[in-house]
Amino acid sequence: MEEGKVAEVSQELLTKGRQLANTLKVKLEAVVIGKDLKDVEKDIIPYGCDVVHKAEDKRLEHYLTLPYNSIICDLFRKEEPQIALLGATSQGRDLGPRVSSELESGLTADCTSLEIGPHEDKKAGKTYENLLYQIRPAFGGNIIATIINPDHRPQMATVREGVMKKEILDPGYKGEVKTINVEDSVKKEDFAISIIERHMEPRKVNLAGSQVIVAGGYGMGSPENFNLLYDLAEVLGGEVAASRAAVDAGFADHARQVGQTGVTVRPKLYIACGISGQIQHRAGMEDSSMIIAVNNDANAP
Repeated sequence: MEEGKVAEVSQELLTKGRQLANTLKVKLEAVVIGKDLKDVEKDIIPYGCDVVHKAEDKRLEHYLTLPYNSIICDLFRKEEPQIALLGATSQGRDLGPRVSSELESGLTADCTSLEIGPHEDKKAGKTYENLLYQIRPAFGGNIIATIINPDHRPQMATVREGVMKKEILDPGYKGEVKTINVEDSVKKEDFAISIIERHMEPRKVNLAGSQVIVAGGYGMGSPENFNLLYDLAEVLGGEVAASRAAVDAGFADHARQVGQTGVTVRPKLYIACGISGQIQHRAGMEDSSMIIAVNNDANAP
């Protein structure tokens, strides 16, 4: 949840989760924790969700590690899910490892693809079916690693916003809502930490929601040259993005970084100016509908 609304990355994972559930021939279920969750299922079930578990309590209005962890772990012990997916947000990056550690299940962070398939362990003489292939770049993006978890459940993975496509399955999809008894899942000690005050800075750049992106790399040469991209983006009604090299050089803020360590986007038009095209950057924009590269190096990927 983000400010009382279902986060987009959660809806993206519901879309992918529906595909995985269809392959496995199982139900897709979701967990919602917070305060004032009335009708929140209307933003979840249309994505093909069969069951929504709601944990509602005024003390859970804002994310707290310990009670959220207790609720999730208690639910997972009862339901025994095969797979658990979390958004790679600040909350997901905190909660995911906590849950996987307590359940001794393991977790793969920042996956770029999720698939179902078999695995043969020739050394142990075992064959596994219907494992989750947790696919992500490794060694600085130079290879793509496929990670599996054959023996422990749930198989857990986090995915960054924008990596998966968000698509409503059926606006009239029928799902079930189950209420979690918060008091049965948490302990008094879970609320030892309380939030006294919160200061939230609104997101200034929304690259994931932009249909036109003008991106610049280190090849722009200087901050002054990079600023020309803002003029072009304004004419086209788009946003300005940057490669990691451009961000490291001080041409742009990190919030505008596209790539493996930045934002993943899929606009209708992506104009790349002075970007070398390394795999780390392409991982964040290769699903764009149209890509136009402006570069004086004809051999740049």
